[in-house]
Formats: sequence, structure tokens, C-alpha cells
Amino acid sequence: MRMRPTLSWTPTEDLRPGSTDPEPVAEALSAGGVLVLSGAGISTESGIPDYRGEGGSLRRHTPMTYQEFTASAQARRRYWARSHLGWRTFGRARPNAGHRAVTAFGRHGLLSGVITQNVDGLHQAAGSEDVVELHGSLDRVVCLSCGASGSRRDLARRLEEVNAGFEPVAARLNPDGDADLTDAQVGDFRVVPCAQCGGVLKPDVVFFGETVPPRRVERCHELVDGATSLLVLGSSLTVMSGLRFVRQAAQAGKPVLIVNRDPTRGDRHAVTRLTLPLGTALTALAARLDVPVDADEAP
Repeated sequence: MRMRPTLSWTPTEDLRPGSTDPEPVAEALSAGGVLVLSGAGISTESGIPDYRGEGGSLRRHTPMTYQEFTASAQARRRYWARSHLGWRTFGRARPNAGHRAVTAFGRHGLLSGVITQNVDGLHQAAGSEDVVELHGSLDRVVCLSCGASGSRRDLARRLEEVNAGFEPVAARLNPDGDADLTDAQVGDFRVVPCAQCGGVLKPDVVFFGETVPPRRVERCHELVDGATSLLVLGSSLTVMSGLRFVRQAAQAGKPVLIVNRDPTRGDRHAVTRLTLPLGTALTALAARLDVPVDADEAP
């Protein structure tokens, strides 16, 4: 029986309503030392759906768990078929106004760092530096046997070579780069092994049911310790991997500010939750603070 990971959160207390007043966020940014924690919501304007917002993928899609991936060859075949197809679209996604604004804030010296829960690499593509990828990156793959890491592009080339003609039409794309395909569309898709030892390859991302590497968590705690405030962008904070940093900041007396359309599990710790669309809100904040944001460049 396939176990569904804990993916949802229901408020058990009355939370303060969201706000459309950007002043608290503007004040925090102008003071500097802001640590950004971003989630899937910042990438929706780049065409990558989120997990839990309106129309989020969890309403129709259960992500692959680490336990299922490692236990079943058939599950790995299904995952890699869907991910190989999704990667073509996922890899073409471009940074949006929200990513560019975060980069501009960093360039202007207002940020102490960026932690992202996303695996899409769009913060780096927009020019942000020293981004901590809490859940890894789809750009890389790792062997579960020998630990060798490699490029996702190289893996895509190998998969194309052994799956010539694999061109199904996906119903939709998910935030983890996994495209929705039926079992019939997956068919007899062939999975390739590690080129060095013949072991099982896995995307270098943290699956549901898997733990974030301890050193990465430690680095994030250090960033929270060194920040003046924490700015959460586009995350419901449903899972503990991100919520723990909100709790840490709040316990240290550091302001937590959230920009998210829907209520979050961290609202009780926040001084405000701004409910405006991320791209609009961050671009407006940059203009308010006289921080120039790079224009979108044509591909």
C-alpha cells in the first residue's frame, strides 16, 4: 500500500488576517541583514506550479517518497519517465520578477543570505549568489551506491539514447519537475544505472520522507543566527524543514515577515503576512526602496 506523506496543515487557532500594507516588509529590508526563505510560491510566475496554493499540485498529485523510490524498481521507472519528460519543460523555466527582486536586494546589500526550499535553480539563474538549496537541485543526480554525483543534462542525454521515440504528452507539470503520465504512457521506459558502479541513480533532491543533510541544516541555522530578520516568500511552511527556521527566528526575537497569498503554518510567529502577489509585491518594494531590478531578458 502506498503511504501518503504528511503534506497538509489545518489551522487549530485563529490567525491574524493577512495585510496589504507593505510597510513592515519595507522597514525590515531598509534595515538590512534580512535572510530570505523562499518556497514554491515564488516560482509560480515562472510557470512552475506550487504544492498547496489554489490549484496546487497536492490537490491531485502525491509526490514520490524516498521509501517508495528506493524499494521499487517499477516506482523508479515511473519516476524517471515522468521526471525525464518534465525536465524538458522545467529546464526552460526562467526567473520571474520575484527572483530578480531578491537578487537586486542582495546586490544592494540588504540581505544576509537566501535559503530556498525550491529545486529549480531560479534564484541562481536570476543572479543570486551563495544560495542554500535546502532540498537540493534537479540539476544534479547522485548514485545511492557509490555516492558519485553528475549533471542532470548528461543523464537526460543517456536517457534519450535508450528511450528513442519517447514523446508522450503530459497532462501537467508538478513543482518537483515530475510530469503527470499514465502507466500506459510510462510503458517500458528504460532507466539507466550509475556510469561508474552500475548503482541506482536518484535526483540530488530531498524526497518526501527523506531528511535534509545535517550540515545543510546547520548552515541554515547559522544564517538565521546571523540575520536581523527573516523574510518568507511563497511558502506555506507546512513541513518542518522550513518552519523550524521561522520558529528559531521568532524565539530569538527576530522579526518574521511573510509574503504569501494564503495562511501559513508560520503566521503565529510573524509580525505580518503580506497577501499581495509575490512578483508585484517585491517589485513594488524594490521601487519604494530605490533598488534597481534587472529587466527580464528575452531568451
